[in-house]
Amino acid sequence: MDRRELAAFLRSRRERITPADVGLPTGPRRRTPGLRREEAAQLAFISTEYYTRLEQARGPRPSREVLAQLARALRLSDAERDHLHHLAGAPPGPLPGPSREVRQSILDLLRRLPQAAAIVTSATFEVIAWNDLAAALMEDFSALPRRDRNLVRRVFLGPHPQGRRLYGVSDADAFARNSAQRLRAAAARYPDDPEMNELVGDLLSGSKEFTRLWASHDVRAEPTLCKTFQHPLVGPVTVNCDVLDVTERDQQVVIYTAAPGSPSEEALRLLSVIGTQRMDVAN
Repeated sequence: MDRRELAAFLRSRRERITPADVGLPTGPRRRTPGLRREEAAQLAFISTEYYTRLEQARGPRPSREVLAQLARALRLSDAERDHLHHLAGAPPGPLPGPSREVRQSILDLLRRLPQAAAIVTSATFEVIAWNDLAAALMEDFSALPRRDRNLVRRVFLGPHPQGRRLYGVSDADAFARNSAQRLRAAAARYPDDPEMNELVGDLLSGSKEFTRLWASHDVRAEPTLCKTFQHPLVGPVTVNCDVLDVTERDQQVVIYTAAPGSPSEEALRLLSVIGTQRMDVAN
Protein backbone atom coordinates (compact mmCIF):
# COMPACT_ATOMS: atom_id res chain seq x y z
CA MET A 1 0.00 0.00 0.00
CA ASP A 2 1.41 3.36 -1.10
CA ARG A 3 -0.12 5.66 1.51
CA ARG A 4 1.37 8.90 0.18
CA GLU A 5 0.31 8.30 -3.40
CA LEU A 6 -3.11 7.10 -2.27
CA ALA A 7 -3.57 10.25 -0.17
CA ALA A 8 -2.55 12.52 -3.06
CA PHE A 9 -4.78 10.67 -5.53
CA LEU A 10 -7.85 10.87 -3.27
CA ARG A 11 -7.28 14.57 -2.67
CA SER A 12 -6.88 15.31 -6.40
CA ARG A 13 -10.08 13.42 -7.27
CA ARG A 14 -12.04 15.10 -4.46
CA GLU A 15 -10.94 18.58 -5.48
CA ARG A 16 -12.15 18.21 -9.06
CA ILE A 17 -15.78 17.53 -8.02
CA THR A 18 -18.05 20.49 -7.31
CA PRO A 19 -20.93 20.27 -4.84
CA ALA A 20 -23.34 20.82 -7.72
CA ASP A 21 -21.94 17.72 -9.47
CA VAL A 22 -23.28 15.52 -6.66
CA GLY A 23 -26.43 17.48 -5.77
CA LEU A 24 -25.05 19.29 -2.74
CA PRO A 25 -25.66 22.98 -2.01
CA THR A 26 -22.74 25.26 -2.78
CA GLY A 27 -23.14 27.24 0.43
CA PRO A 28 -20.76 30.02 1.48
CA ARG A 29 -17.45 30.66 -0.23
CA ARG A 30 -15.11 27.70 0.07
CA ARG A 31 -11.46 27.93 0.98
CA THR A 32 -10.52 24.88 -1.11
CA PRO A 33 -11.72 23.66 -4.51
CA GLY A 34 -14.11 20.77 -4.88
CA LEU A 35 -15.81 18.86 -2.12
CA ARG A 36 -14.96 19.11 1.55
CA ARG A 37 -13.55 16.01 3.18
CA GLU A 38 -16.68 15.49 5.22
CA GLU A 39 -18.79 15.64 2.05
CA ALA A 40 -16.64 13.03 0.30
CA ALA A 41 -16.83 10.82 3.39
CA GLN A 42 -20.61 11.18 3.51
CA LEU A 43 -20.94 10.18 -0.15
CA ALA A 44 -18.70 7.16 0.44
CA PHE A 45 -20.61 6.10 3.60
CA ILE A 46 -17.51 6.22 5.78
CA SER A 47 -16.60 8.42 8.75
CA THR A 48 -14.98 11.80 8.18
CA GLU A 49 -12.19 10.80 10.57
CA TYR A 50 -11.39 7.68 8.54
CA TYR A 51 -11.43 9.58 5.23
CA THR A 52 -9.25 12.34 6.66
CA ARG A 53 -6.69 9.79 7.83
CA LEU A 54 -6.57 8.32 4.32
CA GLU A 55 -5.87 11.75 2.82
CA GLN A 56 -3.21 12.38 5.45
CA ALA A 57 -1.46 9.08 4.61
CA ARG A 58 -2.19 7.79 8.11
CA GLY A 59 -5.07 5.42 7.44
CA PRO A 60 -5.15 1.62 7.48
CA ARG A 61 -5.49 -0.33 4.26
CA PRO A 62 -9.06 0.16 2.96
CA SER A 63 -11.16 -2.90 2.33
CA ARG A 64 -12.43 -3.66 -1.17
CA GLU A 65 -15.88 -2.52 -0.05
CA VAL A 66 -14.51 0.86 1.05
CA LEU A 67 -12.56 1.19 -2.19
CA ALA A 68 -15.72 0.54 -4.19
CA GLN A 69 -17.56 3.18 -2.14
CA LEU A 70 -14.76 5.69 -2.67
CA ALA A 71 -14.74 5.00 -6.41
CA ARG A 72 -18.48 5.70 -6.63
CA ALA A 73 -18.34 8.78 -4.39
CA LEU A 74 -15.45 10.35 -6.31
CA ARG A 75 -16.90 9.40 -9.70
CA LEU A 76 -13.81 7.52 -10.80
CA SER A 77 -13.47 6.16 -14.30
CA ASP A 78 -12.68 2.48 -14.76
CA ALA A 79 -8.97 3.29 -15.18
CA GLU A 80 -9.01 5.48 -12.06
CA ARG A 81 -10.79 2.75 -10.12
CA ASP A 82 -8.07 0.27 -11.05
CA HIS A 83 -5.37 2.80 -10.07
CA LEU A 84 -7.05 3.34 -6.69
CA HIS A 85 -7.01 -0.40 -6.02
CA HIS A 86 -3.34 -0.72 -6.94
CA LEU A 87 -2.38 2.20 -4.68
CA ALA A 88 -4.26 0.55 -1.82
CA GLY A 89 -2.44 -2.73 -2.35
CA ALA A 90 -5.59 -4.54 -3.46
CA PRO A 91 -5.37 -5.27 -7.21
CA PRO A 92 -8.81 -4.88 -8.78
CA GLY A 93 -10.92 -7.88 -9.59
CA PRO A 94 -13.51 -8.07 -12.36
CA LEU A 95 -15.68 -5.01 -12.81
CA PRO A 96 -18.64 -5.22 -10.43
CA GLY A 97 -21.09 -4.23 -13.13
CA PRO A 98 -21.47 -2.63 -16.58
CA SER A 99 -20.02 0.86 -16.84
CA ARG A 100 -22.56 3.70 -17.00
CA GLU A 101 -19.95 6.44 -17.44
CA VAL A 102 -20.06 7.86 -20.97
CA ARG A 103 -16.91 9.43 -22.39
CA GLN A 104 -17.13 13.19 -22.87
CA SER A 105 -16.14 12.79 -26.51
CA ILE A 106 -19.17 10.51 -27.04
CA LEU A 107 -21.48 13.04 -25.37
CA ASP A 108 -20.05 15.73 -27.64
CA LEU A 109 -20.66 13.47 -30.64
CA LEU A 110 -24.35 13.11 -29.76
CA ARG A 111 -24.75 16.88 -29.65
CA ARG A 112 -23.03 17.26 -33.01
CA LEU A 113 -25.56 15.04 -34.80
CA PRO A 114 -28.55 17.39 -35.07
CA GLN A 115 -30.04 15.48 -38.04
CA ALA A 116 -29.60 12.05 -36.47
CA ALA A 117 -31.22 10.45 -33.45
CA ALA A 118 -28.52 8.89 -31.28
CA ILE A 119 -28.42 7.02 -27.99
CA VAL A 120 -25.78 5.25 -25.91
CA THR A 121 -26.69 1.95 -24.27
CA SER A 122 -24.91 -0.01 -21.56
CA ALA A 123 -24.33 -3.77 -21.56
CA THR A 124 -27.74 -4.17 -19.88
CA PHE A 125 -29.50 -2.14 -22.63
CA GLU A 126 -30.02 0.85 -20.34
CA VAL A 127 -30.14 4.12 -22.29
CA ILE A 128 -27.43 6.13 -20.53
CA ALA A 129 -27.11 9.06 -22.95
CA TRP A 130 -29.16 10.50 -25.81
CA ASN A 131 -29.59 13.61 -27.91
CA ASP A 132 -32.71 15.74 -28.34
CA LEU A 133 -33.81 14.09 -31.58
CA ALA A 134 -33.65 10.62 -30.00
CA ALA A 135 -35.87 11.87 -27.19
CA ALA A 136 -38.32 13.21 -29.76
CA LEU A 137 -38.31 10.02 -31.84
CA MET A 138 -38.47 7.56 -28.94
CA GLU A 139 -39.33 9.27 -25.65
CA ASP A 140 -38.00 11.83 -23.19
CA PHE A 141 -35.66 9.57 -21.23
CA SER A 142 -34.89 12.38 -18.77
CA ALA A 143 -38.48 12.13 -17.51
CA LEU A 144 -38.10 8.42 -16.68
CA PRO A 145 -36.52 6.72 -13.68
CA ARG A 146 -33.41 4.68 -14.52
CA ARG A 147 -35.34 1.42 -14.32
CA ASP A 148 -37.66 2.46 -17.15
CA ARG A 149 -34.85 3.55 -19.48
CA ASN A 150 -33.94 -0.07 -20.14
CA LEU A 151 -34.84 -1.16 -23.67
CA VAL A 152 -34.83 -4.91 -23.03
CA ARG A 153 -37.13 -4.40 -20.05
CA ARG A 154 -39.34 -2.23 -22.25
CA VAL A 155 -39.62 -4.68 -25.14
CA PHE A 156 -40.49 -7.68 -22.94
CA LEU A 157 -42.39 -6.12 -20.03
CA GLY A 158 -43.86 -2.97 -21.53
CA PRO A 159 -45.56 -0.62 -21.37
CA HIS A 160 -46.93 -0.97 -24.90
CA PRO A 161 -49.17 2.10 -25.42
CA GLN A 162 -51.78 1.64 -28.14
CA GLY A 163 -50.32 -1.81 -28.67
CA ARG A 164 -47.05 -0.31 -29.95
CA ARG A 165 -44.19 -2.50 -28.78
CA LEU A 166 -40.93 -0.61 -28.21
CA TYR A 167 -42.04 2.66 -29.83
CA GLY A 168 -43.78 0.77 -32.61
CA VAL A 169 -40.52 -0.31 -34.29
CA SER A 170 -40.89 -2.69 -37.20
CA ASP A 171 -38.24 -5.07 -35.85
CA ALA A 172 -39.52 -5.35 -32.27
CA ASP A 173 -39.59 -9.15 -32.38
CA ALA A 174 -36.07 -9.34 -33.83
CA PHE A 175 -34.84 -6.83 -31.25
CA ALA A 176 -36.37 -8.94 -28.48
CA ARG A 177 -34.59 -12.05 -29.75
CA ASN A 178 -31.24 -10.31 -30.25
CA SER A 179 -31.39 -8.48 -26.93
CA ALA A 180 -32.02 -11.72 -25.03
CA GLN A 181 -28.98 -13.27 -26.71
CA ARG A 182 -26.72 -10.30 -25.98
CA LEU A 183 -27.99 -10.04 -22.41
CA ARG A 184 -27.07 -13.68 -21.76
CA ALA A 185 -23.51 -12.95 -22.90
CA ALA A 186 -23.39 -9.81 -20.73
CA ALA A 187 -24.66 -11.73 -17.70
CA ALA A 188 -21.69 -14.06 -18.04
CA ARG A 189 -19.32 -11.06 -18.04
CA TYR A 190 -20.89 -9.57 -14.89
CA PRO A 191 -22.06 -12.56 -12.83
CA ASP A 192 -21.92 -10.69 -9.52
CA ASP A 193 -23.69 -7.49 -10.58
CA PRO A 194 -26.92 -7.14 -8.55
CA GLU A 195 -28.64 -4.94 -11.14
CA MET A 196 -27.90 -7.45 -13.89
CA ASN A 197 -29.23 -10.31 -11.78
CA GLU A 198 -32.34 -8.32 -10.83
CA LEU A 199 -33.03 -7.48 -14.48
CA VAL A 200 -32.71 -11.10 -15.62
CA GLY A 201 -34.87 -12.25 -12.72
CA ASP A 202 -37.60 -9.74 -13.55
CA LEU A 203 -37.58 -10.77 -17.21
CA LEU A 204 -37.72 -14.48 -16.40
CA SER A 205 -40.62 -14.02 -14.00
CA GLY A 206 -42.53 -11.55 -16.16
CA SER A 207 -42.12 -12.76 -19.75
CA LYS A 208 -42.70 -16.23 -21.15
CA GLU A 209 -41.13 -15.07 -24.41
CA PHE A 210 -37.92 -14.04 -22.66
CA THR A 211 -37.88 -17.29 -20.68
CA ARG A 212 -38.08 -19.27 -23.92
CA LEU A 213 -35.33 -17.25 -25.57
CA TRP A 214 -33.14 -17.40 -22.46
CA ALA A 215 -33.47 -21.19 -22.34
CA SER A 216 -31.98 -21.46 -25.84
CA HIS A 217 -28.58 -20.28 -24.51
CA ASP A 218 -27.93 -18.47 -27.79
CA VAL A 219 -25.44 -15.60 -27.52
CA ARG A 220 -25.06 -14.54 -31.15
CA ALA A 221 -27.10 -11.53 -32.23
CA GLU A 222 -27.69 -10.38 -35.80
CA PRO A 223 -27.24 -6.65 -36.55
CA THR A 224 -30.20 -4.51 -37.55
CA LEU A 225 -29.49 -2.30 -40.55
CA CYS A 226 -32.84 -0.58 -40.98
CA LYS A 227 -36.06 -0.15 -39.01
CA THR A 228 -39.26 1.88 -39.02
CA PHE A 229 -40.63 3.73 -36.00
CA GLN A 230 -44.39 4.30 -35.86
CA HIS A 231 -44.43 7.76 -34.32
CA PRO A 232 -47.75 9.02 -32.91
CA LEU A 233 -47.28 12.55 -34.32
CA VAL A 234 -45.42 12.25 -37.62
CA GLY A 235 -46.28 8.69 -38.61
CA PRO A 236 -43.78 6.11 -39.90
CA VAL A 237 -40.11 7.08 -39.78
CA THR A 238 -37.74 4.69 -41.55
CA VAL A 239 -34.13 4.98 -40.47
CA ASN A 240 -30.78 3.33 -41.06
CA CYS A 241 -29.16 1.93 -37.92
CA ASP A 242 -25.44 2.26 -37.35
CA VAL A 243 -23.84 0.95 -34.17
CA LEU A 244 -20.44 2.03 -32.81
CA ASP A 245 -18.92 -0.17 -30.12
CA VAL A 246 -17.20 1.55 -27.19
CA THR A 247 -15.31 -1.60 -26.32
CA GLU A 248 -13.45 -0.51 -23.20
CA ARG A 249 -16.71 0.45 -21.51
CA ASP A 250 -18.90 -2.29 -22.98
CA GLN A 251 -21.26 0.31 -24.46
CA GLN A 252 -22.83 0.97 -27.85
CA VAL A 253 -23.63 4.20 -29.66
CA VAL A 254 -26.72 3.68 -31.83
CA ILE A 255 -27.26 6.26 -34.58
CA TYR A 256 -30.53 6.51 -36.54
CA THR A 257 -30.44 8.42 -39.85
CA ALA A 258 -32.96 8.78 -42.65
CA ALA A 259 -32.15 8.57 -46.35
CA PRO A 260 -31.46 12.05 -47.82
CA GLY A 261 -34.51 13.57 -49.48
CA SER A 262 -36.89 10.93 -48.10
CA PRO A 263 -40.17 11.57 -46.28
CA SER A 264 -38.53 10.12 -43.18
CA GLU A 265 -35.79 12.76 -43.33
CA GLU A 266 -38.49 15.41 -43.39
CA ALA A 267 -40.23 13.70 -40.47
CA LEU A 268 -37.01 13.77 -38.43
CA ARG A 269 -36.57 17.43 -39.31
CA LEU A 270 -40.11 18.10 -38.09
CA LEU A 271 -39.49 16.11 -34.90
CA SER A 272 -36.39 18.17 -34.16
CA VAL A 273 -38.76 21.13 -33.80
CA ILE A 274 -41.99 19.79 -32.32
CA GLY A 275 -40.20 17.25 -30.14
CA THR A 276 -38.20 19.95 -28.39
CA GLN A 277 -41.28 22.11 -27.96
CA ARG A 278 -43.19 19.20 -26.46
CA MET A 279 -40.43 18.48 -23.96
CA ASP A 280 -40.25 22.14 -22.99
CA VAL A 281 -43.96 22.15 -22.25
CA ALA A 282 -43.65 18.99 -20.17
CA ASN A 283 -40.92 20.56 -18.07
